Amino acid sequence: MTWAYPNPASKGNNFAFNRVFVDNNMSIGEMGHEMHAEKVIESYEELVSYLHGEVGPAELTNNDAADLPYSDGTVQSIVIDPPYYSSVMYAELSDFFYVWEREYLKDVYPNFFSDKLTNKEDEAVANSERFDNVAGGDSSKKELANEHYENKMADIFSELYRVLEPGGVMTVMFTHKETDAWDTLTKSLIKSGFTITSTHPITSEMPIRAGMRQSASADSTLILVGRKPIEDESTDADIPCLWNDVKTDTRTTAKEAARNLLKSGLTLTKTDVIISAFGPTLRVFADAYPVVDDEDNEVPPRRALEEAREAVTQVLVDEYLEAEGIDELDDVTEWYILCWLVHESETFSYDEGHQLGLGIGVDIDDIKRSTKTWRKSRGDISLRSHDDRVQNINEKPEDRSSRIPVNPDDLSFSLALDKVHAAMHVYDVQGESACCDWLRERNFDTDSTFKATLKALLQVLPHDHDDWELARDLAAGRTRDVLDLDFSPNVFADDGDETTQTTLGDH
Repeated sequence: MTWAYPNPASKGNNFAFNRVFVDNNMSIGEMGHEMHAEKVIESYEELVSYLHGEVGPAELTNNDAADLPYSDGTVQSIVIDPPYYSSVMYAELSDFFYVWEREYLKDVYPNFFSDKLTNKEDEAVANSERFDNVAGGDSSKKELANEHYENKMADIFSELYRVLEPGGVMTVMFTHKETDAWDTLTKSLIKSGFTITSTHPITSEMPIRAGMRQSASADSTLILVGRKPIEDESTDADIPCLWNDVKTDTRTTAKEAARNLLKSGLTLTKTDVIISAFGPTLRVFADAYPVVDDEDNEVPPRRALEEAREAVTQVLVDEYLEAEGIDELDDVTEWYILCWLVHESETFSYDEGHQLGLGIGVDIDDIKRSTKTWRKSRGDISLRSHDDRVQNINEKPEDRSSRIPVNPDDLSFSLALDKVHAAMHVYDVQGESACCDWLRERNFDTDSTFKATLKALLQVLPHDHDDWELARDLAAGRTRDVLDLDFSPNVFADDGDETTQTTLGDH
């Protein structure tokens, strides 16, 4: 069954009319009303089981999180699931429902429906469009939106800090992959006085949800744990630390966290491994805050997250790739391979691809047009395969498109990826014999970068991808003999011994 309607829950979190599968069939099957009711009851019973002694009735309040009706130091534990930066414009989307609810309920609850639309001024989101008319000079509308979100979250965290007792714990749920989002949230946490003590990756997203299908969303929530320090704890918070010292600790901590996760037996995507390392990284940074560079300029948390991302990526390469000589490849080829390795999909968020590029010295915007290795797809990155990048060798040169960068007639190529993609094309359209001659003419039997790229693609591409099948064909039969390949069987094996994934009950 499909529906076409303005769907705030669909991919993009907007009012576009989309034809999407319904999230659940609520009448039958495992996702029916009965199952949902049981989950609510089970969750409630589990929460109650954590309480000891006599417990009175729960107290419910509906307040601004930055203005709570509780006395100082009277709360032992806080759980918060904050707005996710710029991902969802909650108030704008709520208008879709609010206008109908107001029509029917304004006489019943006049205080709740006094305004014609929802309150957007007090919302803690990074909505750059709200600053369209005031941006300029030294601040762009995105910078103003970031500052607004950071200040709002700082006010909220400061209020939570006030009501929490010394030594009390706060857990923050955050499902986001953009470095800007983590940077802004971390600055808000640090400003409010919390000490980041631990992090836990929790499987939280339902893969059947319409908004998750073919999306670049994170699969897990990172639960970040912060504590309010005991009053008599000493602090050197005003003494700045040098970034070079913190940088070393950051990389060491991120690598250790990644290795521990890989050994844990949990089924996490490689992206989630990177995000999960953010927590220990942020703890190192928060403990050292404020952090300055050699010129005494303040260093933001995002620098630590960038170092963590690069360090964990190297751990993933060591863990999952047998390809020798990866670090000797050109930067663009290395970026392309790492994208497939980390994201295990041809489509993922632009910020993820951009940050991955920065870690190895590639500005992906600079290479987009010249290499055609990727294209924009609804704000995400979509990696291009060989048939998008190589000119048709069976056509006359004058009839070929000049916008396609790889000419298979060339005897040398600037990128190792171009060599392998061109070889895939020749094998595909002219067959094995012609490809053998083509490989000999270019001396690829002694080209270590060709072999390293081919081996890496065999390990990172999905086995149902056309390029993987062509890579497999190149690594077998007569072309294998021409290239003098000696790959282990692991190169052709599925990457896939999956173990039980962590859930909230595990913690």
